[in-house]
Amino acid sequence: MDTARRNIAILATGQALGLAANSTVFTIGSLAALQLAENKAHATLPMTCWVLGNAVAALPVSWTMKRLGRPAGFALGAFIGILGVTLGVVALYVGSLLYLGAGMLLFGIYAAGAQHYRYAAAESAAEADRSQAISLVLAGGVVGGLVGPEVSKWTVDLFSVRFVGGYVAAIVYLALAGLIAWGLRVPPPPDDERRQPGRPLSVVMAQPAFVVAVAGSAIGYGVMNVLMMATPLVMSGCGHSFGSTAFVMQWHIVGMFAPSFVTGGLIRRFGAPPVMLAGVVGQSACIAVALAGVDVAHFWFALVLLGVGWNFLYVGGTALLTEAYAPAERAKSQAVNELIIAATLTLSSSTSGWLVARNGWPGPNYAAVPLVLAAGLAIAWLMARRRRVAAAGSELPA
Repeated sequence: MDTARRNIAILATGQALGLAANSTVFTIGSLAALQLAENKAHATLPMTCWVLGNAVAALPVSWTMKRLGRPAGFALGAFIGILGVTLGVVALYVGSLLYLGAGMLLFGIYAAGAQHYRYAAAESAAEADRSQAISLVLAGGVVGGLVGPEVSKWTVDLFSVRFVGGYVAAIVYLALAGLIAWGLRVPPPPDDERRQPGRPLSVVMAQPAFVVAVAGSAIGYGVMNVLMMATPLVMSGCGHSFGSTAFVMQWHIVGMFAPSFVTGGLIRRFGAPPVMLAGVVGQSACIAVALAGVDVAHFWFALVLLGVGWNFLYVGGTALLTEAYAPAERAKSQAVNELIIAATLTLSSSTSGWLVARNGWPGPNYAAVPLVLAAGLAIAWLMARRRRVAAAGSELPA
């Protein structure tokens, strides 16, 4: 097995383990917070702490990866994630929403590092194969999406305190992810790349491709986050069982990552913007289904569509982003992208519980409509611009 394939296999496995941990912590964290919060509008506070940790770590993680390299960076992130999940166990035993939030803050820092699996995949592949490499690594999330919620159902009452078993399983996932990261063979950036700053960040960010890549990824992630976080709360309020909620979340995560087996090929054939536009269509369909009813089938179909839409926007946005920066501009460009996504997640998670408490399930869905529309318009604008540039033979940046 050559180095590139070895790296892709390790990164895909790390993605699977990370998603198994993430899906478990998300499902359990929302329901545990619902039990611990006196004011149910505060039930998404731990999830908000997760995205806050993600936002705070976005810039430091990029620079840490650049300094220490991908293997050490991923291993360090897994260790921080283990600390966060362990604090979550303590929170369950003492009944503290504050401790649960602190644990999720640390877990968010881990998640910020795990976002770089896709960047490491792009760096491991030839330029023509980057979108395919990104897709294959994200496809590892299918396994995590199946394993995490399923194991959480088996372990939910394994210990005297409910949900602790799921957190213990998450610790195992993270420990394995940290260990296998040391097998990566991603070459460090050349010395001249480390020394050269490249173009000013303002110039990189002013490119249409950069703007649309970041906007599409951030909006797609924000819409997914606000609806995904609201789902366990709403399903519980509708009287659906924990098993039904875990089932819906399981298939949501499958919807997020299963398309990755074909997304890279679609991007290679049609380009990133058309695939991103298909993601907008997917998330629009999700909102329509979600507003049609509150049976388990409605939640299931809506969350699968939500995941597929996210995949096309996220993978397409990542592939489009790699077109906008040179190697010397990689770290700062990735850092800005992750920071904007994390800020969007912070806003979406902090408002999700409030929207549900105020307007029920329709609240977060109606809030998502203008965001999805804005993403669609931005992508359509870039596609039209590129057609004009190609027709005119212009040298304007695409």
